[in-house]
Amino acid sequence: MDLLRLEQANLHFGTHVLLDSVDLQISSGQRLGLLGRNGEGKSTLLKILAGDLALDGGERWLRPGTRIARLEQELPEATDITVYDYVADGLAETGALLRRFEQLISSPDADLVEMERVQHALEAADGWQLGQRVDTTLTQLDLARDTPMASLSGGWRRRASLARALVSDPDILLLDEPTNHLDIPAIEWLQEQLTTLRCALVLITHDRRFLSGVADHIAELDRGGLTVWQGSYEGFLTHREQQLAAEERANALFDRRLSDEEKWIRQGIKARRTRNEGRVRALKAMREERSARRERTGTANLNVDNAQRSGKIVVELKEASVVLGGRQIIKPYSMLLQRGDRVGIVGPNGAGKSTLIRLLTGELAPETGSVRLGSKLEVAYGDQGRSTLDPTKNLIDNVCGGRDFIDIGGRRKHAVSYLGDFLFSPQRLRTPVGALSGGEQNRAVLALLFSKPVNLLVLDEPTNDLDIETLELLEELLMEFKGTVLLVSHDRAFMDNVVTSLLVLSGDGGIEEHAGGFSDWEARGGRLLPLEAMPHDTASTADTKPAPAAAAEPAPHTQKKLSYKEQRELDAIPGEIEALETRQAELEGLCADPAFYEREAQEVKDLLAEMSGITDTLESKIERWTELEERV
Repeated sequence: MDLLRLEQANLHFGTHVLLDSVDLQISSGQRLGLLGRNGEGKSTLLKILAGDLALDGGERWLRPGTRIARLEQELPEATDITVYDYVADGLAETGALLRRFEQLISSPDADLVEMERVQHALEAADGWQLGQRVDTTLTQLDLARDTPMASLSGGWRRRASLARALVSDPDILLLDEPTNHLDIPAIEWLQEQLTTLRCALVLITHDRRFLSGVADHIAELDRGGLTVWQGSYEGFLTHREQQLAAEERANALFDRRLSDEEKWIRQGIKARRTRNEGRVRALKAMREERSARRERTGTANLNVDNAQRSGKIVVELKEASVVLGGRQIIKPYSMLLQRGDRVGIVGPNGAGKSTLIRLLTGELAPETGSVRLGSKLEVAYGDQGRSTLDPTKNLIDNVCGGRDFIDIGGRRKHAVSYLGDFLFSPQRLRTPVGALSGGEQNRAVLALLFSKPVNLLVLDEPTNDLDIETLELLEELLMEFKGTVLLVSHDRAFMDNVVTSLLVLSGDGGIEEHAGGFSDWEARGGRLLPLEAMPHDTASTADTKPAPAAAAEPAPHTQKKLSYKEQRELDAIPGEIEALETRQAELEGLCADPAFYEREAQEVKDLLAEMSGITDTLESKIERWTELEERV
């Protein structure tokens, strides 16, 4: 049964065609994965399906009574609102009534007249049944109703946002990059939840393993057209290769015919005799058809400039450990990293993956033991915070140091040509990096890393915001790279295709080394567990938790209790984070305004610098909050 249809849908932004006479049907129970290059309009199409954006032409039909819910790409704000109130807001006006009733019954001096009014309104709206649905959804997702959103990690806030979307019992659920901000255990949990839902799903994701596990239909948005494939993602890849090959053959035949006709028309006056006017008109039509053809966006041309070979030993750890803020992040550990190794580092959020990277590159001194770096090392480090980029500078200044030519592999290459290999148009080269999209910024990081000779590549979450085709090209580059690779990623398919061994961080400071990729480790029984459980009110849960068995070994607890000063710091951090996120949202709104760059140059520079500083401060605040929270 069709729930939603687009018929001959058209949408243009200026000269950019997003939808060109597109047809799409969403049926009950269908799980559709939406693919497309960065900038093709995937998120825009979701807005059209949700009814938030009107078409330029064509028709959007929605079956009467069909409910649509969206899971936004951004995480919900870390405010003082409780999980119950946040989830109940998914019921719109009825949710507001439920929230108000909860507040009234918990207040010792509640207004009885208002309570009666709220009760009558809830009865009229069938609110009690809907309230029971909220409680049921919270129970199914293991969410504590009275926990403030500010006390939740990113993974648990994503779980709360899913509950908010599901509580309306939608017929269609729209998801935009649902795996963003999630570690591997949270991604696996989300995948399991989505495959058990009865509603139709439309999801955008760059996580290929997640896509394969959830979607039973694949749609690709390409140059304004939409191709829909019924079946698995792997089957779609085969189908797409066949379609692209057929398109190339057809275009080549057309271009050859056009070239022959152009030669004919240039022969002279005999080509314009009366008896050949039809042929002239046909040539004119062919020219118009050729000029209207929208060429497929080129693929990135990724190449890394290999430095001279490093020594055989790249890094050697001997019983090295790390202690930060009184917590042992890494227990004494020994390992030998050799030239040519491609090592993946995995673990739940907060387990210490970035700390291990800093230890292995010599940026962080060990608490005990030693770290020895090999000889002739040329290190390129791309961190997930993109700190190597200056948001106030444009692409050429960031990547090429303002020079018109750079040396790549012993050859001089023009900056415009080099950045064009990373899919940057000449019009984007003078744009401040702070105004670029997430995918563009990640490509800029790769362009900067690969512009210098390197024999040790260190990549922390390099797949964020990249489309699938660019991911595949990056995989090929890393597999052909003759140096050593250290890779932190939550993308399991990317790990499988790149690394030769894994370092698995459990979260208690322990590290285990395993040969092969992520799937090889899983096949041997490996599994990542979440580092932290859902915060619950201890008073309400103390009686429900089973007592530990007498023979059970007590969990180690070496951290000291929080001091008075640290407790006050912990209490203040959620408010500070909220204020920073509010200011960050304001600045992002300013930068998105086309008139922003018409301001004074110094003002633009100051605002972009402030936005970059807020990002760094937020990361440190969240890290400090996590550190203190774990000691409570």
